[in-house]
Amino acid sequence: MFELPEDIQEIQRLARDFARSEILPGAMERDRTHSFPAEQVAKLGEMGFLGMFVPEAYGGAGMSILSYVVALEEICYADAGVGVVMSVNNSLVCWPILNFGTEDQKQKYLTQLAPGTKLGCYALTEPNAGSDAGAQRTKAVKQADGSYALTGTKMWITNGPNAGICVTYANLDPEQRHRAVCAFICESDYPGFAVGKVEEKLGIACSQTSELIFDNMVVPAENLLHKERDGFKVAMATLDGGRIGIAAQALGIAQRSLDLAVAHAKQRVTFGKPLTDKQAIQWMIADMATRIEAARLLTWKAAVLKDKGERASGAASMAKLYASECANYCADKALQIHGGYGYSKEYEVERLYRDARITTLYEGTSEIQRIVIAKDVIGA
Repeated sequence: MFELPEDIQEIQRLARDFARSEILPGAMERDRTHSFPAEQVAKLGEMGFLGMFVPEAYGGAGMSILSYVVALEEICYADAGVGVVMSVNNSLVCWPILNFGTEDQKQKYLTQLAPGTKLGCYALTEPNAGSDAGAQRTKAVKQADGSYALTGTKMWITNGPNAGICVTYANLDPEQRHRAVCAFICESDYPGFAVGKVEEKLGIACSQTSELIFDNMVVPAENLLHKERDGFKVAMATLDGGRIGIAAQALGIAQRSLDLAVAHAKQRVTFGKPLTDKQAIQWMIADMATRIEAARLLTWKAAVLKDKGERASGAASMAKLYASECANYCADKALQIHGGYGYSKEYEVERLYRDARITTLYEGTSEIQRIVIAKDVIGA
């Protein structure tokens, strides 16, 4: 049996207690109203959960990535919408600044992001650049003073309407595709930065997702993240960590689905016996539990590799692929076990079914994960 170190178990207990006492009770109401969980997110910041692996010198908790994914699973068990806010801030915003930023950038931005003083978002996707992330059409024009003027539209940006700090990408020459992409840190109060359409989504409704519109937005030279024309490298390295975060999110959804399915099956009586006496139900539960255990070990392995500084692309994609498909499987079977009740919005499994669906799409679709895994195995 694999067992987490005691210090990580303590983080797990802390996250579990907070998630079940302060996030879970309002989850269905936030889903109904699409209300952003400002109070819960602020408390996550106070607890150090918005900058978990950011060093204490920059206002973070200084923990491991394994600690982060263990905590994130617990938050997503209660509400995956709250969890994805935490995931984006940690994996997609803090991580690239920590690993590619200058000391000045770390001092200026991580000290705001880690405690939750400002929330972060990650703006890579565009109307014609989703899975094909190299097809960035947002244009960056270098100015005489070394600054960059960005013009373009980003879409599907989690935390977009709520973020004060944004890691984004633009192309010096769109015809060169990924070879001319640059990464930037921008702020929501920069002239030319605007929030566009806020999306109505199938699930994770309390996390707000929007377009971001850059209209000749000038980004100072010192806000170039890493090297000019090296932005695609930043994006791909960042997504490795982001995929581990989504795997943890999927695990939370899957585990909650299993727990609700088992509880319902124990108390629901048909033909004079509880559902748990039916072999068909037992097999569903067995398959759910087995897939969750496998997904959890894949996720922990990817996190440990990332903690060690070892190559984790293949492991991260395996974790994300398997955990996301596990979440969809478990949510589907949980709804099936609930029967007609599961199709009602009065029952939580209906929300889990909708929340699970996004996990095979963002941070790279399942199809993209299979490509990454295959290349890693083949050595391409």
